[in-house]
Amino acid sequence: MNRDESKGRYLIELTSITKTYGTGIATMKALKGIDIKIADGDFMSIMGASGSGKSTFLNILGCLDNPTSGSYRFKGVEVTRLNQNQRALLRRHYIGFVFQGYNLLDRTSALENVELPLIYRGLPLKERRAKAIDALEAVGLAQWQHHTPSELSGGQQQRVAIARAIVTQPAILLADEPTGNLDTVRSIEIMELLSLLNRDNNLTIIMVTHEEDMAKYAKSKVHFVDGQIKEESVSIQ
Repeated sequence: MNRDESKGRYLIELTSITKTYGTGIATMKALKGIDIKIADGDFMSIMGASGSGKSTFLNILGCLDNPTSGSYRFKGVEVTRLNQNQRALLRRHYIGFVFQGYNLLDRTSALENVELPLIYRGLPLKERRAKAIDALEAVGLAQWQHHTPSELSGGQQQRVAIARAIVTQPAILLADEPTGNLDTVRSIEIMELLSLLNRDNNLTIIMVTHEEDMAKYAKSKVHFVDGQIKEESVSIQ
């Protein structure tokens, strides 16, 4: 893929990435030689039918899975050479995740949910609480900080999930169908929030989506077909 390097240095570079599951007649090639470069500050939507490889691609980007072959460089570091603990540290310090199902702790307040990644980092209570409140303010939910997920709408729960993802100030946000459980109005609110974070904070966002209307919020779009990238487009914004 050809991208204008003047738009920002590459945060991620994938070269000839493959992913194969199973052996023998049960072999399934999920990715078949992916080449892509993602610049700092990009907002990319990933589209494709079920089984096209887009979720596998996102899992590899997030260090949740390892490629079978190929090169994955993150901020110049060859990720495929890292051990399990090093990949966990990379996830903890540089990558934020947002999922379709929110993945919030049911009996825990919004504030405590957002604090969770900071607990794993070992931050003291006062510091992590201040950072969590700041993150909730960034998504417009500071006044809801003491409410549990059951007391929040679906859109509000996803905002809490986004606050949790950005509280560590990651280099990249990986969003897997972030509007999949929301109605149109709430979906637009979430996409406008993601666009704001990308524009104002220069947060790099990679988003998997089935919805063309949501993909239009991204700066660029990549289409997966049968484990390969078949199309890339860059929107003018």
